[in-house]
Amino acid sequence: MKDLLRFKWLLFVALLFAGSVLQAKNSPEELLKKTLDKMTSLHNFKANLSYTMDNKQMNIHEKKTGTIFVEGDKFRIELEGQIIISDGKNVWTIIKDSKEVMLTSVDPTNPNSFSPTSILKRYVDYKARFEKHDKDSDIKTLVLTSKKETTYKKLTLVINESKLLLKDISLYDKEGNVFTYHISDFRSDLKVTPGTFTFRPEDFPGYGKPEDMR
Repeated sequence: MKDLLRFKWLLFVALLFAGSVLQAKNSPEELLKKTLDKMTSLHNFKANLSYTMDNKQMNIHEKKTGTIFVEGDKFRIELEGQIIISDGKNVWTIIKDSKEVMLTSVDPTNPNSFSPTSILKRYVDYKARFEKHDKDSDIKTLVLTSKKETTYKKLTLVINESKLLLKDISLYDKEGNVFTYHISDFRSDLKVTPGTFTFRPEDFPGYGKPEDMR
């Protein structure tokens, strides 16, 4: 009888503990906010970047690899054949083969025009849900949608829950295009050299004057 009572008591404690663990798990909105808070608290970060653009209907698959350096809304992306630099307001796209430079303004409709932290800020008020919620994994996939008319009908984020760091960002537009950024080898609070987040002609000798397309 005592063994039976002891078993029931242990079962009760175990259920209470399991319940508290489940309640402690982040909701989609909480995980999004905590990740945003963590990434915006960093002075800056640099990572390896893999960028893809897919459109199944048009049988398009493009892939580029490189690096990304972010400080707030400023960023520098170096991909195969091009460099994209932004000071948070302007974007310089540098084409290496033709030695051309195009100057545009930050455009929320262009996935190459804003940084990962800017993406999170724009979508923090969106409705969030878990796409694949594995209770035994630190890796969570969030799906963000908006009730309002927007450029992107859906955004997905793959987040390391224990580290509160982004691994993947995918943007889905109305034309069937999917833009995905995969981030790896994450390093933060690095020294920034002059000209990292702005275009300096002296860094690109032989290039033409930036073509202003703003």
